[in-house]
Amino acid sequence: MGLFKNIFSSEKKKTLDKGLEKSKTSFFSKLSKAVAGKSKVDDDVLDTLEEVLVTSDVGVKTTIKIIDRIEDRVARDKYLGTEELNQILREEIAGLLSETNTGEATDFEIPKDKKPYVLMVVGVNGVGKTTTIGKLAHQFKNKGLNVVLGAADTFRAAAIDQLQVWADRVDVPIVKQDMGSDPASVAFDTLQSGVSQNADVIIIDTAGRLHNKVNLMNELTKVKRVMQKVIGDAPHEVLLVLDGSTGQNAFEQAKQFTAATEVTSLAVTKLDGTAKGGVVIGISDQFQIPVKYIGVGEGIEDLQVFNKYEFVDSFFK
Repeated sequence: MGLFKNIFSSEKKKTLDKGLEKSKTSFFSKLSKAVAGKSKVDDDVLDTLEEVLVTSDVGVKTTIKIIDRIEDRVARDKYLGTEELNQILREEIAGLLSETNTGEATDFEIPKDKKPYVLMVVGVNGVGKTTTIGKLAHQFKNKGLNVVLGAADTFRAAAIDQLQVWADRVDVPIVKQDMGSDPASVAFDTLQSGVSQNADVIIIDTAGRLHNKVNLMNELTKVKRVMQKVIGDAPHEVLLVLDGSTGQNAFEQAKQFTAATEVTSLAVTKLDGTAKGGVVIGISDQFQIPVKYIGVGEGIEDLQVFNKYEFVDSFFK
């Protein structure tokens, strides 16, 4: 299939291949058992494939979509062989991802007509939110962009300290206040500082407390409203960070955050340490929000721009 030509940088692709190894091995181990002794795709194979997809954290609703697509293929070709199932899955999943992830960004870029570009990052503690912010800052700085960080997760002192560590590591300025300060005040100061420093990108960290969705909603709404006093259309992007290794729990977090605020893009982290990589497919499909970044390793370069063809190619390689 022409979509799956090797059009990506070899080092990036090798990292992605390695990062998805556990997910791929687990998936194909289950798939091999599903088609063992079968020569053609029949109802039994499809039933077992459905179970394989669900247990690979693709999610029930997305699994049903994929099975329906494959059933249509089987109906058109009564003698579809099991040896073709891998390629069919590959094509149908890429097609499904195409419905959400339109356009093919291959690098860390921001719109040229937004300066500074304000990125607000949301997500619960422990998902790799601060690390993602640090790696994003590194990638943008490597592009020659001026980056300013804002430590508006004032609920935990550790969050402010961790972001400071990343700011020092990447060598970018950070705006912070004491623990317990008003997050909106930090965001306001950060945007003012970013404007005065002629920043290209401003990344705002926020607290991710889900125990009370109303409080979360009110806090994020206030942060947005206060930022708009400095930059009228801020934030330009709301990035939700999810831990891919938590599987179905990541679905629940996405559900909670999309109900609390307008999420415009997703980052799925920790895919290298899990067999639950299928969660990327399900979350992208179910929430109709593009996956923009994926984390496939601990290294500072191991946050990658998500490309559906590259991902599917590595998953089914």
